[in-house]
Amino acid sequence: MDPVRNPYAPGAGQRPPELAGRDSELSAFDVVLERIAHGRPERSLVLTGLRGVGKTVLLNQLRSAAISRGWGTGKIEARPEQSLRRPVSSALHMALRELGPRHKDQESMEEVLGVLKAFAQRQAPAEAKVRDRWQPGIDVPAASGRADSGDMEIDLVELLSDAAGVAADIGSGIALFIDEMQDVQPDDVSAICAACHELSQQGAPLIVVGAGLPHLPAVLSASKSYSERLFRYLRIDRLDREAADRALLAPAAREDVEFETDALDALYAAADGYPYFVQAYGKVTWDVAASSPITAADVVMAAPVAEAELAVGFFGSRYDRATPAEREYMHAMAELGGPGGTAVATSEVAVSLGRKPASLSPARDSLIKKGLVYSAERGQIAFTVPHFGRYLLRHPD
Repeated sequence: MDPVRNPYAPGAGQRPPELAGRDSELSAFDVVLERIAHGRPERSLVLTGLRGVGKTVLLNQLRSAAISRGWGTGKIEARPEQSLRRPVSSALHMALRELGPRHKDQESMEEVLGVLKAFAQRQAPAEAKVRDRWQPGIDVPAASGRADSGDMEIDLVELLSDAAGVAADIGSGIALFIDEMQDVQPDDVSAICAACHELSQQGAPLIVVGAGLPHLPAVLSASKSYSERLFRYLRIDRLDREAADRALLAPAAREDVEFETDALDALYAAADGYPYFVQAYGKVTWDVAASSPITAADVVMAAPVAEAELAVGFFGSRYDRATPAEREYMHAMAELGGPGGTAVATSEVAVSLGRKPASLSPARDSLIKKGLVYSAERGQIAFTVPHFGRYLLRHPD
């Protein structure tokens, strides 16, 4: 098999050659866009799921759908300990630039850009790091008395309301996409919820589309008690057998390559339906196969190579970020949860390690901040990465 023609693409946020199994989510977003176009009220969206299920890929696809309808869009990747003021400023500036040429009243546009500039410049106190400062290329004076109070909740509500007014003027909309939304700081989460609440009451054509780990709904709920009514939550899970097969077969067919049924059986068993793993195993299997059709024997030969690559790039890179105490905690989780990596009780982890639960809180909290584990529910803990428990059981040291 020619490796140059290999169609599979395992990568962080990289769109697979066949986006299989996400038709319902794409259709749901089309309905949202269509309803807003007709002046109907609609909630913002939140995608949740484990690492490797394709949240970022889907987020990018939803953004493409908004762009195709003439919406202004901007995208943010949240980071721990970073205020959203600078990235929101940059993303919203991009959205307004997309809409600007279609707006007939340039004076009105400049007023909103002035508000955006005021919002952006308000964010940098003297002690702020240079990387957290953003100087927008906006050739209008900063507004005064609008989105510049220094209170993120007040400022964001005012800024997004004004930006939504620009979109409404031209019969369009704005979509702000936030990846890794669970890493948004608490005050900024509260501001996002407040802004979405205000926009929904106004029926304004601006929505937030967030993506994050499974505990993101709990993060939002802890900020505002009404958050569960602000967003439409879509849980992004692994692919079923039909979708996983399509993700492999459709790209191969375009290269005149086929798979035997036994090979597809073996690949689904190995990848377990997780989109990243489907691409990873598919890529290596293609490379080791001698010819079409690809057989189960090819999958058997490829599996150790794919697992070795995943052990270094997907699992190992995350494991290396953990301290010895955190690694001890995760190994205890793996032993209790088994290869399936099911959620375990924090009290059981403490018993397994012969420690008091309170003494393990720093390690657990640090693992949550690093995005390696999440609290599935009160008193429970689980890995954010599928098959991580299996990896730890195979690599005890």
